[in-house]
Amino acid sequence: MFQLPSGAEIQSIIATLKSGVGFFVPEIYLSVLFMLLIVVDLTVKGRKNNLLASLTALGLAASFFLIYQQHALEPGEIFFGMYVLDEFALFFKYFFVLSGILAVMVSVADEQLNRQVQSIGEYYALIVAMVVGMIMMASSADLLMMFLSMELVGLTAYVLTGYLKNDLRSAEAALKYLVYGAVSSGLMVYGFSLIYGLTAETNIVKISAELAQHGYDPVVMILASLLILAGFGYKIGAVPFHFWSPDVYEGAPTPITAYLSVGSKAAGFAILMRFFYVAIPHGGEPYQDIAGLDWLMLLILLSIASMIYGNVVALWQTNVKRLLAYSSIAHAGYALLGIIVMDKLGIQATLFYLLSYLLMNIGAFYVVILIANRTGSEKLEDYRGLGRKMPLAGAALTVFLISLVGLPPTIGFIGKLMIFSALLAKGSVYIWLALIGVLTSVISLYYYMLIPLNMYLRDSLHPDENKDRTGMVHQVAIAVLMMLTIYFGLFFQPLTDFAKASSSMLGLTIY
Repeated sequence: MFQLPSGAEIQSIIATLKSGVGFFVPEIYLSVLFMLLIVVDLTVKGRKNNLLASLTALGLAASFFLIYQQHALEPGEIFFGMYVLDEFALFFKYFFVLSGILAVMVSVADEQLNRQVQSIGEYYALIVAMVVGMIMMASSADLLMMFLSMELVGLTAYVLTGYLKNDLRSAEAALKYLVYGAVSSGLMVYGFSLIYGLTAETNIVKISAELAQHGYDPVVMILASLLILAGFGYKIGAVPFHFWSPDVYEGAPTPITAYLSVGSKAAGFAILMRFFYVAIPHGGEPYQDIAGLDWLMLLILLSIASMIYGNVVALWQTNVKRLLAYSSIAHAGYALLGIIVMDKLGIQATLFYLLSYLLMNIGAFYVVILIANRTGSEKLEDYRGLGRKMPLAGAALTVFLISLVGLPPTIGFIGKLMIFSALLAKGSVYIWLALIGVLTSVISLYYYMLIPLNMYLRDSLHPDENKDRTGMVHQVAIAVLMMLTIYFGLFFQPLTDFAKASSSMLGLTIY
């Protein structure tokens, strides 16, 4: 029979909630910013795109101070173990806020978006809401909170993908995204239910303790791992859960494509690492299941398939956004290599790789937007001769593409070097994984370099093209991103130290 909690129990619950609020200040602030943007959009008359963009960017930037203050707090669980604060979570808080600011910057540059959308307040509010959801994904320590935070990110992403209401490609992309998202969420929740059935716990630390103490049925565990990977793999866009990526990336507004390719993907990696490193038993060797198959082997298969499929299929793409979509699948495979290592060096390498991918991929999409403003096209053949007509944009895009390949002296080279070094440090067993990573990177060199080839070595098909309308602010922005891509490729120690300090995860012991 259900009994109401006593007065003492209610007081205890209230005290627990109050004690956790101090750990939740950045999230509360960003939620207030979300509501403020809606109010401003409703109250201010006339064209207010620049006002809302500035308010969003400045509001997100201000949250850096609140996140920085959390370094002084003792790491721990709050809200009855549903939420955690640790260095790993703080890393992703910085990451997601920065990705939100960059998404606002590229949104301002997109003439198509600003021309077709009259009231853009909801757009920027949803970007902030997505930042909150991604932060919650990285900090969740409970199966229920993981699901709720992923759904918050998913629902906002569906709306933003279809934000160009009069664009059939955008509407189609949103519908496909929604269908794939619903299916993957259902599979993931079923996997969670199996884990709960084995342990009667939803907190990932308690799940780990229960599995270690009482054991588990290997058939149920491998099935649960596979179903949960369907949900996480969908978020990171890894094969075979990638089918939404090309169509969504091509049809969504380009700023949202850029945002999904770095923010949503990184959130997927954050929640994947926290769940599998903490909840599932692990140690020097992965636990073994039926036929020698384990969750680590599943990740290895996903990584290999993503690297090969993403790079090979990208060879035939003629739309630049679609090309970058398939390359994003391949980069999910490279980042998974760091997780497979199962030690702190692997976590550090993955975190650094995500930082490098944020910088170079946002930069690449930024230039794609500026080129689309001039040509009205995303087709590869329409990039002919643009290196001479848009010299700064052409140079910047070339640098970002070189970084995506993983060539020196760029940050992408350091990112892949750290991933491969972490694999080689693990022993000869992992050499073949590093070899696959190197060979597929060679394949990517071909399709990435097709873009500079068209820009610099082929004549334009439209000699009487419109003048370059790139504003000074956007030229400065892409120049800064280009210089940072090269600078951190030469002086990478601050970022590697930051990634190393952020590899500490609550409840986790990695050798």
